[in-house]
Amino acid sequence: MFDFLTAKMDSPKINQALISVSDKTGIVEFAQGLVECGVRILSTGGTARHLTEAGISVTEISDYTGFPEIMDGRVKTLHPKIFAGILARRDQVADEKILEEMDFATIDLVVVNLYPFQQTIEQPSVTEQQAIEQIDIGGPSLVRAAAKNSNFVAVATSPEQYSEILTQCQQNGGTSQTLRRELMAAAYKHTAKYDAIIADYFAAPQSNSELPHSINLTLNRQTELRYGENSHQQAALYSVPNFSGPNLVKARQIHGKELSYNNLLDLDSAIGIVSGFTASACCVIKHNNPCGAAVGDEQLTACQKAFACDPLSAFGSIVGFNRNLDFATAEFLATGEFFVESIIAPAFDPAAVEILTTKPKWKANVRLIEMGSIAAVDSGIELRQIRGGFLAQTPDASENVQNWKTVTSNQPTPQQRAELEFAWEVVRHVKSNAIVLVKDNATCGIGAGQMSRVDSVDFSIIKAGDRATGSVLASDAFFPFPDSIEKAAAAGISAIVQPGGSVKDKDVIKACDDAGIPMVLTGRRHFKH
Repeated sequence: MFDFLTAKMDSPKINQALISVSDKTGIVEFAQGLVECGVRILSTGGTARHLTEAGISVTEISDYTGFPEIMDGRVKTLHPKIFAGILARRDQVADEKILEEMDFATIDLVVVNLYPFQQTIEQPSVTEQQAIEQIDIGGPSLVRAAAKNSNFVAVATSPEQYSEILTQCQQNGGTSQTLRRELMAAAYKHTAKYDAIIADYFAAPQSNSELPHSINLTLNRQTELRYGENSHQQAALYSVPNFSGPNLVKARQIHGKELSYNNLLDLDSAIGIVSGFTASACCVIKHNNPCGAAVGDEQLTACQKAFACDPLSAFGSIVGFNRNLDFATAEFLATGEFFVESIIAPAFDPAAVEILTTKPKWKANVRLIEMGSIAAVDSGIELRQIRGGFLAQTPDASENVQNWKTVTSNQPTPQQRAELEFAWEVVRHVKSNAIVLVKDNATCGIGAGQMSRVDSVDFSIIKAGDRATGSVLASDAFFPFPDSIEKAAAAGISAIVQPGGSVKDKDVIKACDDAGIPMVLTGRRHFKH
């Protein structure tokens, strides 16, 4: 029986622990350590067998309560002897009297992680009934009960917590109030996340929309950042649990200073661009916009063409690749007359790492990020915060280029058509109003983020210079007037792709016909704000 006279001490002794875990990582070593501290172990079904096979003395819950597990294990821990032992307030004489009258013992440590509902629903062929059977009932109840009584009871919901609990138990016989409070907070986060996953899975679709009726966000702080967009702003990086698809948060940094808030935003933009190409691709990002992008038969060729677009703007840029970075490309980056903040690629060849980290101008600063998979993923929901709420949308996925329609008398040549498709893939990643000029499967002029589309056309032509002649142009939205076409024609632009949809489409098409410029309409706009 628990000594109620010492109930208010900081580290009440752990006499009895209940262990029932789905994830059995480290549980044998933890339980063995508890037994060596004199702790009695209660356990259920599979966990009890696992511990017994490891030579650890365990009391089955059904033997402890005198009530068998029933309904295929749906009911096993939901018993007054279990919950009274957890919830008894050790400083309340009335609670002590009830335990004595019923011959119940306290349970001072609860070690529970829940049925693998998330892993179950991720299986492609899972049925609803299989998902339902992986909804844990007793586990969350045990966790919440122990967390509620954290003044006296410790609760572990993750193998990462075992070491500190065992260390304190070995040193003091029990856990500190500080640790129990930390475990309490973690426990409620654990059950809240679990319930949110279940709620999202079973939420009924609303009006055939791909967007759910409600969204539950559980974000885990991964790391604190040095500062935000500016040095006076605090910032941190948070991860989304069980995120599927290319994951920048989990990417591995193999060299350089820690990543900043702005670095991460630019790296994400770089991944978005290069993931859209099957050929070897390179993009150069500055302030969340590409200042160069290209594809090529060789990685070095793509990289050289991407930097040639706007080498002045490329100073202090982020560079992204959709192939492992090879030595030849790394040598170009290490010896070029430009400064790069970070490089992201699926992986880095050892020789590439060697030259990038030993050249004097790079050694102290360049950040090398191994992303692993950079495959395109156009699923899920995109969220952006506004004051008082969030905006949600489905991703801006690429459309089928076979549905494009040529609306001018002249048809684009096969070479022009290929470059229009490349330009269209890039322009959807440029801040609106966006204009992209492309030649030889590389950008040669980019106009981004202007309030007037005419200004964006002007900037793209200025950036391209003589390269504008013979290039193709992509516009992320329709041309409201033919004035942009007149400027493009004067610069020698050879073909245009745009969504169409303006009341002035006929005038715009006529301007293209008058200039002999083929124009293709996609029917889909690609604003990016």
